[in-house]
Amino acid sequence: MVRTVTVAILATGMMSMPAMAAEQYWVARDAVSKQCEIVPKKPDGTLVVDLGKKKYASEGEARKAMEAMADCKKK
Repeated sequence: MVRTVTVAILATGMMSMPAMAAEQYWVARDAVSKQCEIVPKKPDGTLVVDLGKKKYASEGEARKAMEAMADCKKK
């Protein structure tokens, strides 16, 4: 009985781990079009270049940082 409960608790915990993972956002610029964007995964540096060299916890934080970056200002 104890073993069954332990296995059930471990299985539930392992299944919920991806849901608890914190989302991360980066400010990046497309190397071809030179347009800034917010991406959910770290840029690879070839087609999409990481501008801020920093990850943000929310999309709102990343958007504020993008608006403040000189490379992303609309001309």
